[in-house]
Amino acid sequence: MADPKAGANPLFLRDEDLRAAIELLFFGYRDFTARADVILAKQGFGRAHHRVIYFVGRHPGITVSSLLDILGITKQSLSRVLSQLVRENYILQKKGTQDGRQRLLYLTDKGHELEKLLTTEQRARIAAAYKDAGAVAVDGFRKVMLGIMNDSARRRFKTPEK
Repeated sequence: MADPKAGANPLFLRDEDLRAAIELLFFGYRDFTARADVILAKQGFGRAHHRVIYFVGRHPGITVSSLLDILGITKQSLSRVLSQLVRENYILQKKGTQDGRQRLLYLTDKGHELEKLLTTEQRARIAAAYKDAGAVAVDGFRKVMLGIMNDSARRRFKTPEK
């Protein structure tokens, strides 16, 4: 099979095309988060709250240190957001079974409801875009997004070679 990069036209890396990609990312992210932002604002929350709710829902029992690693934020920033989510009964903290100093995070029923509400439209938006673009484009999108990420983030998405 021929290497698709081998005969690639270097003109696709023109400044204008790179700037267009930046704008595509900007507008895509803006529209991807728009509905969630409205829902969050009604709760007095922002995007940081959304990220915490999403990743705690995706990884029940996640430690605070693992969540800090995923989010790439300071303890102080997470503490402010997490304290509010715990206080308002969206997240439950439990002591670790092996290490009592660990704090394991779980969504409460209220947290699950909010996570589902926030994620449902975003999943539908991605599914429609994937369906419209086709499998080859979906694979290309994945490769581009992995290429944008730093090594640490990229490792989270590597699948073992078959």
